[in-house]
Amino acid sequence: MATAPNDLFSPLAQRSVTFPNRVVVSPMCQYSYTDGISDDWQFVHLGSRAVGGAGTVFTEAAAVSPEGRITLGDLGIWTDTHIAPLARINAFVKAQGAVPAIQLAHAGRKASMAKPWDVPSRAVPVNEGGWLTVGPTTERFSETYPTPSALDRSGMDKIVADFAAATQRSAAAGFLLAEVHAAHGYLLHEFLSPLSNTRTDEYGGSLENRARFPLEIVRTVRANFPAELPVWVRLSVTDWIDPSKNIPTGGLTVEDSIAFARLLKAEGIDLVDCSSGGNDPRQQIPIGAGYQVAFADRIRREAGIPTGAVGMITAPEQADQIVRTGQADVVLLARELLRDPYWPLHAAEALHKPASWPVQYERAAHGKVERREPLKY
Repeated sequence: MATAPNDLFSPLAQRSVTFPNRVVVSPMCQYSYTDGISDDWQFVHLGSRAVGGAGTVFTEAAAVSPEGRITLGDLGIWTDTHIAPLARINAFVKAQGAVPAIQLAHAGRKASMAKPWDVPSRAVPVNEGGWLTVGPTTERFSETYPTPSALDRSGMDKIVADFAAATQRSAAAGFLLAEVHAAHGYLLHEFLSPLSNTRTDEYGGSLENRARFPLEIVRTVRANFPAELPVWVRLSVTDWIDPSKNIPTGGLTVEDSIAFARLLKAEGIDLVDCSSGGNDPRQQIPIGAGYQVAFADRIRREAGIPTGAVGMITAPEQADQIVRTGQADVVLLARELLRDPYWPLHAAEALHKPASWPVQYERAAHGKVERREPLKY
C-alpha cells in the first residue's frame, strides 16, 4: 500500500502509470449522447478539465450494453463504433499531461429512465425507446422506476461478457485507467446491498454470496485490461439505512465495505473510490463538507488498499489536508470542477505549489510556472 503522500500535487505511481497529481475529475453523467457515441460536448467538457490541470480525467459512466444505460442519453462502449471518438479525447487528455480514465457501468434496475432534467421523473417505456431492465430480484427502486426482471445465470453470463468486451474496447481507445462502477444503486451495488438483494440462492444472503457476482465483474475487468495499467472500483460504502422495525436488515454498512475492499485487494484492484448511498429512497444522508472522507480513511487503514475521497470537497486546503494526512490517496471533485474547470491551477496557486500550465496560457499565470508536458506513456 502507498505510504502517506506529501501533498495534493505530489505524483502517484500505480503499476506503470504515474499520475501527475492527486486531483481527479470524478465521473459526471452528461446525458448528452446519441446511441452512446461520444461527441463534441464531451470533448470540450473533458478536454477543458485536462487543460485545467487535473491529474486524472474520468469519463462519465459508460454503459457496457444498451440496456445498461441509465437514460437514452448515456455514454456507451458496447460496440467498436464507440472507440474512435473516445480515442480522440484521450489523445488530447494525454497531450495535456493527464491520465484518461473510463468508468464502466451497468445501471441494473435504475435503467431506462428519462433524463434527470425531464420533469417529472419517469421511466421510459419500450414504445418510446426504453427497454426491459434487470436486477437481482423483481423489486423496483421506487414507484417511478420500471419493474426489473430477476437475473438468472445466463443473464449474468451476458453481463460478464459485456464487461469483458467493454474493457477490451477501453484499452483499444487508449484509456490508462478503468474503474468498475459498483455504487449509487446501480447493478453491482444492487447485488451487494441486503436491501436490494433478497435472493435465496448462492448470490444472496450472506455478504460472501452478495459479493459473488460483483467479484465476477471485477475479475473479468482486471483480466481484460492490460496488466500494466490500474483498475479502480467505486463503492457506495454505506446505504445510510440502519436496522429498524420497518427495515430489520438495514442496508450495506461500512464494515461490509471494508470486508469487500479486502476482497478487491486480493483481486488486484489498485484503489477503492469511496462514495455512498443511492440504492434506496429511504436513505438519510448527513450531507456536509467532506462527509464521505471518513469512509476513505477507514477503508485505507482497515483494508490496506489505496482509496479516493469524493463528495463536497471544494477548498484547496481541504483537499490537500485529506491527502497530506493520509485519509485518502486521491481526491475526486465533481460539481466544484463544473463550477471551475481550472480549479487545480487555482488550488496550486493557493497552496503555493508548482503547477504546469499549457504554453498557450502561461501569460495568464501569476509568476513563474512549469511548462505543460505531454503524458509520457
